[in-house]
Amino acid sequence: MVHETKIRVRYSETDRMGYVYYGHYAQYFEVARTEMLRSLGLTYKQLEDDGILLPVISMDIKYKNPAIYDDLLTIKTTLKKNPLIKIQFTYEVFNQKNELINIGNTTLVFVDAKTRKPRKAPQNFIDSLNNNGSTVET
Repeated sequence: MVHETKIRVRYSETDRMGYVYYGHYAQYFEVARTEMLRSLGLTYKQLEDDGILLPVISMDIKYKNPAIYDDLLTIKTTLKKNPLIKIQFTYEVFNQKNELINIGNTTLVFVDAKTRKPRKAPQNFIDSLNNNGSTVET
């Protein structure tokens, strides 16, 4: 499954060189995966209300080109496999000229809010992935 999110680079997100400060990409990735889930009828808020947390346990990013103030970035978020206990998102960030800015991934784990222990992805989460015509591998 692939979902696209657009984000305009704000001036406050750039460093002295005029490039997007590297730390902001973690926030961009969060927006992109949140919007991907929202497009499936899933929200972090509902998961948390149901007693499920999704902390990030790893993030990796490779920078190819800088993004600058006022660039309109397209973040292509890909979910290749249905989650079990972990869920991995892959990101490709492009500017408005379709130049690759960076590629990255995040891995999150489903955690029971009460016990703080890892748990399986909830069935309604899996059903939402499967019922929205996604081409996610199992």
